[in-house]
Amino acid sequence: MDGRHVTDLLVPSADPTPRTLGLGTVRHGRHKVTFRWAKGSAAEARRVVLSKPKVRQPKDDQLVLRHAPIVVGRTLDASGRPGGDPYQNAYTDAPLVAWHETLPAATPGHKVLEYSVIWSNEDGGTDTPALMARWGRTTDIEWVYRVEVDAAGNRVPSTAVYQAPEHQTLGFTGRYEGDHPVMQTCTLNNNMCDTATPDARLRFLLDTTATRPADRAREYLMDQNPWTYRITAQEMDREGKIENPSSPDTQAVGDLRTYLYLEFTKTTGAAPGTGSAPGVSLGVRLKSDPSRLYRSDHSVPSWSISRDGSPATTVELPAGTTVADVASVEAVRQPTGDGDNGASATVTSIRRGFFLDRNYLPQANSSITWTGSATVSPSAPSAVLWHS
Repeated sequence: MDGRHVTDLLVPSADPTPRTLGLGTVRHGRHKVTFRWAKGSAAEARRVVLSKPKVRQPKDDQLVLRHAPIVVGRTLDASGRPGGDPYQNAYTDAPLVAWHETLPAATPGHKVLEYSVIWSNEDGGTDTPALMARWGRTTDIEWVYRVEVDAAGNRVPSTAVYQAPEHQTLGFTGRYEGDHPVMQTCTLNNNMCDTATPDARLRFLLDTTATRPADRAREYLMDQNPWTYRITAQEMDREGKIENPSSPDTQAVGDLRTYLYLEFTKTTGAAPGTGSAPGVSLGVRLKSDPSRLYRSDHSVPSWSISRDGSPATTVELPAGTTVADVASVEAVRQPTGDGDNGASATVTSIRRGFFLDRNYLPQANSSITWTGSATVSPSAPSAVLWHS
């Protein structure tokens, strides 16, 4: 923008992909937006075609865009030390999508803006099989910046915080470009620092105007940007993180096209005793062998889902399985640690259930949904939610 490096934009594939990005603070007048071929691009990349590019100024989203963070690219080596490839976020743990949520503030007329980012994967942190079981994805999703603004949209002093290494919430003391905080991805599991290393080359000012319904999982943003499923799948394969051949009999992550991707709604009841809280896992039976239950947690108690709301998960199935092969989807109560506090859990919906197609995109017109009420308890630990 006017000769300044405002943002980098990753082009994920040769297929047409709608993308939007931020341009930062722009004053009234005439300006020039220039796209340049960046270093760090894949050797096979020869050209990029921009179809009908345009600049817009969405009136209703000015406040959200005004405070959006600038995420500087990571520069760590494979062990997490400084001195790595400054262009690494072009091909690993790439920031793909950002969004915001508007939260209430204690002061009347004020509001809190929280910004989150979806990365293509995480080279550190939660192991990938647990990610698939507990979060239903191989991307990494983290909130990165939160700030309170007053009725005029100005930043309230000392309210800006960010998600720092070890998932700490720390006060932001870094620099701003206008009202945009400048921060850097500085860990292998995509936590942030409020200073940037001098060798950094990439920076991302992603479009943050998107948000999510309050009752949906964060993975809803992936569903709205289905190309993100392909990018993370290709990265997993490229980095040798996929079991070959894939098998639902092992805990290792297989071909991401062999999983049923599910989002469901659950609440946990009061605990009549002491001990660990129960999680809920989802299980799938196939018409070809209804006696076998394929479980999202691979029978690992800590991989079941204890959080309430609308969590996402996946169930690994034999290669080639389609929705037409599924006989039923069940909820399974699973204590997550020592003892069992006796609480029940109630599932009231399957928001979506789909497979990826041969191109790693969510299959069109092939989905499992269900609405009802099914309670699992110590005396009745499983319940059928959906059946064909």
